[in-house]
Amino acid sequence: MRFSNAASLLCLGLGLSACATSALDLAPPDASRPWRPQTAADGQIVSGKPDIQPAPGSGFQLPENQQLAHIRPAPDLEPGKVYDLPALIDLAESRNALTGSAWNAARDAALSVGIARSTYLPRLTVAALGVYQRQDQPSVNVEGFSVSNRTAGQGTVSAASMQWLLFDFGQRAALVDAAEQASIVSNIAFTAAHQQVIYDVALAFYAYAAARDRQAAAKSSLANAGLVQSAAEAKLRQQQGTVVETAQARLGKAQAELEQVTADGMVRDKYLALITAAGLSPVTRIDIAQVDGRPIASPATQMTEAAIADAIGRRPDVLQAYALQQAGMAQIRAAQAEFLPKVFASGNVSYSNGQLNLTAVPSVGAQPPLVNLSGSGLGASIILGVTMPIYDGGTRAALLGQARAKAENASIALTHRQDDAVRQIVLSDNALRTSIAAYAATSSLVAAAQTSFDAALTAYRNGVGSITSVTLAETALARARQARADAYSAALTAAVTLAFATGTLGSPPN
Repeated sequence: MRFSNAASLLCLGLGLSACATSALDLAPPDASRPWRPQTAADGQIVSGKPDIQPAPGSGFQLPENQQLAHIRPAPDLEPGKVYDLPALIDLAESRNALTGSAWNAARDAALSVGIARSTYLPRLTVAALGVYQRQDQPSVNVEGFSVSNRTAGQGTVSAASMQWLLFDFGQRAALVDAAEQASIVSNIAFTAAHQQVIYDVALAFYAYAAARDRQAAAKSSLANAGLVQSAAEAKLRQQQGTVVETAQARLGKAQAELEQVTADGMVRDKYLALITAAGLSPVTRIDIAQVDGRPIASPATQMTEAAIADAIGRRPDVLQAYALQQAGMAQIRAAQAEFLPKVFASGNVSYSNGQLNLTAVPSVGAQPPLVNLSGSGLGASIILGVTMPIYDGGTRAALLGQARAKAENASIALTHRQDDAVRQIVLSDNALRTSIAAYAATSSLVAAAQTSFDAALTAYRNGVGSITSVTLAETALARARQARADAYSAALTAAVTLAFATGTLGSPPN
């Protein structure tokens, strides 16, 4: 009988172990063969054994899930409205996933502070248990008689318990301080996310504006190339020109048409980048305001050390690094408190009813174990004690060492952030001044190139100039216009970058 029971248990164990390895059937059948999963009626992948023999030519492709096969619709926007940079930023701050994630992270960190503060309060737990008890004693032979003893009982147990940590030498205070610093980090990250969204939308807005300026420059170049071609064909008809000159003029127009196509494609790409930065659906079609005519002037003064120092003190990344350093110091205090005793109070009230013979009931969840429940009656106890750790194999010392290492790394990171912030601010200021100077130079270049082209075209029409001179002048004018468009966009971008680097980009830039 005992052998039969043992064999049954062995078979049961082997069967259970086989159940775990049988789940390998859910994986792809081979490293080089496609995986064809089971699907529901709408194409949703469901758990199950895959098709061992996929359809011929299916390849490594997944089935279409009809629940996911849709494009996010465009938002309900005001029809006919022309969206300028502030309006686009307003859309982005309410629709961009970055700001929503940062807000949820800040709320999560705030709840962590509440959890840390709740450790100052006592823990109260109640439990109600129904118990059935049965005990069989083996048979005993007494003078030829077989005697067996079986007892059974049932009853209920109701209990309430309290646990309260009264004093811990500042460990909870340190943990609360660390949680509060973590909340500050998350709140700073929330502000930094909005600044990043403003910065990204502004950059995309100015890049789109530059693409439209290049498109306009390409259109003007195409018109000029058409004028040159018309002049060459007119001289050919008047037998004053040559076939070679006409061919050169047509080549110039063909190149201008290619540049126009390239410029049109760049406008579409930059538009897609702009609405993506604004958090809008890629299929959204809106009118974007122009930025032409916005004045650009050089900064009145250089960035002083005092101004740079003020900027460092407001940058989100520097403020985050400082909060992390403070959190690291709090973690050190919490680890040090683990070496000190703790004072606690504990109490419980229990009532048992029925024919029970229990010494303890196991804990369930937050309910501590219940002890001494034999019989029926009401019991209560109050405990005031002190715990003092003596030996733990060096665990507390290792945790303290980790806390100190993390705090030191936080201090190093803070210094690095400050130095990196200074570098970014100085570079941004230099880029702004360079781009403004470049814009001024390209404006003069466009004016000179326009005069040169007009003079070369007039001379060619009057028979005193060559087609080569006109072509070179037209090319120089096209490049000058493109350089001015790029310099204008670079100046606006540099101004936004400087504001972002100094931590002042809290609203749409002027």
